[in-house]
Amino acid sequence: MQTRWLSSAALVAAAMSAASAHAADPTDANRAVMRAFVDTAYGDKQVRKAYEAYAVPDLVQHNPNIADGRDAAIAEVEGLLNNPAAHFDVKHVVVDGDMATVHFRGSLGNGMGAAVFEQFRLKDGKIVEHWDAFQVIDPKATARNTHPFF
Repeated sequence: MQTRWLSSAALVAAAMSAASAHAADPTDANRAVMRAFVDTAYGDKQVRKAYEAYAVPDLVQHNPNIADGRDAAIAEVEGLLNNPAAHFDVKHVVVDGDMATVHFRGSLGNGMGAAVFEQFRLKDGKIVEHWDAFQVIDPKATARNTHPFF
């Protein structure tokens, strides 16, 4: 069995290549953007401030019930949060490269709620695209397991 040894120069080159690849990965920076966006929009309920700071004006919207553009997204989310009983409990924020997913429990205070996944695409530190999907949480329904939704 032959053992291969790398020269010091090869090790340094490999380390520099790995560091360069890591530096080009936007995950850490986008994670900070998404955490700030989520905290501001859902935690502080400052929707306009969050979208104006972290989303582009021409935001592409994939929810067929919301028009394209940052202002349409602001109007939609502000409309939900204007209900004093509205509550959004963020469970997870997952970021990989330029894609981010926010998983939360939402309720408008009427006894019903939803498990929501929002998917965002970021470019240059700004949200440029949005998708969402949800499952209605019916408090009268019986789950077939002990861990539905979360």
